[in-house]
Amino acid sequence: MGTVSVSWPEIHAFRLHRHHLDRPASKVQLVQVVRDACGIQSQFLSAASLALRARVRGLTRDDIERALWRDRTLVKAWSMRGALHLLPSEDFPIYNRGLSSRASRSMRWMVRRGLTDEDADAMVAAITNVLRDGPLRRREVARRVVAAVGEKARPWVEHTWGGVLQRATLLGHVVFGPDEGNEITFALRETWLRAVRDISREEAELALMRAYFRGYGPATVQDFGAWADVAVADAKAIFKRLGDEVAPLTVSGWTSAILRKDARTLRAARLTSPVIRLLPNFDSYLLGHDRKDHLVDAEHYKRVYRKAGWLSPVVLVDGRVVGVWSYERKGRRLRVRVEPFGKLPRAVREGVEAEAQDIARYFESSEEVTFAS
Repeated sequence: MGTVSVSWPEIHAFRLHRHHLDRPASKVQLVQVVRDACGIQSQFLSAASLALRARVRGLTRDDIERALWRDRTLVKAWSMRGALHLLPSEDFPIYNRGLSSRASRSMRWMVRRGLTDEDADAMVAAITNVLRDGPLRRREVARRVVAAVGEKARPWVEHTWGGVLQRATLLGHVVFGPDEGNEITFALRETWLRAVRDISREEAELALMRAYFRGYGPATVQDFGAWADVAVADAKAIFKRLGDEVAPLTVSGWTSAILRKDARTLRAARLTSPVIRLLPNFDSYLLGHDRKDHLVDAEHYKRVYRKAGWLSPVVLVDGRVVGVWSYERKGRRLRVRVEPFGKLPRAVREGVEAEAQDIARYFESSEEVTFAS
């Protein structure tokens, strides 16, 4: 098979289907949905919940909490780009080992601020030791680690960006446990996810890149590097090892690649009806590629991709962003405000209203929708 040639509508249809945004899945497929999306970014669990709501029919907060804290089929951990994600527990080693080159890079900023490799290793070892009896709140982890290695550990354990706790996660030792009131907890991965099988770094890197191309293809090595936050040189080395598993692809002069086994599916991809979704802050669908012009027009880029890495909630129509939105909850009333980038056809407005109604269902509220002029 030579170079695959497709159109952007086919690409949008393919990606929307892989992310379960064209036809939301059933609740029993919750873990598979997270797997197909290559994780759901979870800087705020409320945003991650709404991202899953858009992909899973009839989803409730209890469904997510059960998967995370009771069944433990999903796990919350730092992952791509150093951001919090929900991941399939079974796949945690793929992300952890597959991003191990990033774990090494995460140490650099600590070194620049005076933390040595030896001190960091000692703190990580202490963290894994104090978590053996079960999940602990951050302050309790800090208290016990300080008792073990000294006061110098406190700012690195209590660091709001994660510090050595994030490093312990990226090294595969620590994941998030259930919240205790308003406080987060941390758990030892080997006891929290007892049945998860570890794999080699080489196996994990290939599995991670395959998963990425399944969910976000067609894509480039630079896209993968930006998504995973790994050096392009490392991404190129993994891509080369895929060999004949990938095929080159062109669309409107843009050159990329697709998994060879997905090429036929891509060429046949079609949207049988308009796909209208209200996606929350930091939705994973918007974070899969280096370039974003296939998602949003340049004149509206900064309304979506804002300063300090902030990503707006968006109105997505057939794979492109046509506006932003926000919501406010007052009692049992959900007020949704939509700011379109242009005039919305009646069918799109009705689709937005249907989405707002489902978000209100998720929050067990009644909805009120307004469209800004």
